[in-house]
Amino acid sequence: MSDVKKIATRESYGNALTQLGTEHEDVVVLDADLASATKTGVFQKAHPDRFIDCGIAECNMMGVAAGLASAGLVPFASSFAMFAAGRAYEQVRNSIGYPHLNVKIGATHAGISVGEDGATHQCNEDIALMRTIPGMTVICPSDDVEAHAAVKAAYEHQGPVYLRFGRLAVPVINDKPDYKFEIGKGVVLREGKDLTIIATGLPVSNCLEAAEKLAADGIDAKVINIHTIKPLDEELVLAAAKETGKVVTVEEHSVIGGLGSAVCDLLSEKAPTKVLKIGVNDVFGESGPAVELIRKYGLDTESIYNKVKAFVK
Repeated sequence: MSDVKKIATRESYGNALTQLGTEHEDVVVLDADLASATKTGVFQKAHPDRFIDCGIAECNMMGVAAGLASAGLVPFASSFAMFAAGRAYEQVRNSIGYPHLNVKIGATHAGISVGEDGATHQCNEDIALMRTIPGMTVICPSDDVEAHAAVKAAYEHQGPVYLRFGRLAVPVINDKPDYKFEIGKGVVLREGKDLTIIATGLPVSNCLEAAEKLAADGIDAKVINIHTIKPLDEELVLAAAKETGKVVTVEEHSVIGGLGSAVCDLLSEKAPTKVLKIGVNDVFGESGPAVELIRKYGLDTESIYNKVKAFVK
């Protein structure tokens, strides 16, 4: 996919916010002294009167966002995933989740692809944390098109939403006339009968490439993009599991508590199925070039292909 257009979903976040702010005067964007990195600086330039830099005080920022939501505005509180979901977890839970306020959390720089920033900034636990908060919607878009749609959908949704974005540029795979984004509804990207690959975020495009390689070996893989991890598209997952008999989940997140766990929770209860979870295997990351880390931690096309092939055989 070297010739395919690539855009980091954090770029998409900033651009989508700016457009949203032009269309809706109740949109307010907060950041924690990272506007150039989270790309909310684009919104700041276009709508300076509705941008608040809360400084390096993420916990306080969530409280400010809760107050703005209580006043009828729609705040997008933005920071790195490690700080938005990790450092400010208590405030997100108690000040936003508990009263079920209409706050949107834009978490950028998620996962192992943060690269050289190292283990302290590579948040592979945020989906797990946010999934446990009652009433929290969790979205992890796979590309630029989906990220734009997710931001718009989050604004239209009443209640707290956690939006997960990446630092690394990823291929645009959803630029199709029939593409439709709906919270809680997965997207079938490729039909197949031998197994189902269910992916979210950055690895989705790699899973499509892996499916093509598997096809050359006579293995017909169905590929589903689950952009909304909570609420999970249970109907689609159950139907695919029953149809193909084997499921592989792929995520740039810990295999504990993320997409794989959500899928296994469902299948173990309603349709016991053999499952392989591909993700970060209960380890911290390390500093290094993002692409090399993706390869080392087994989330590149070749690694996914090899793991799925072994699983099927």
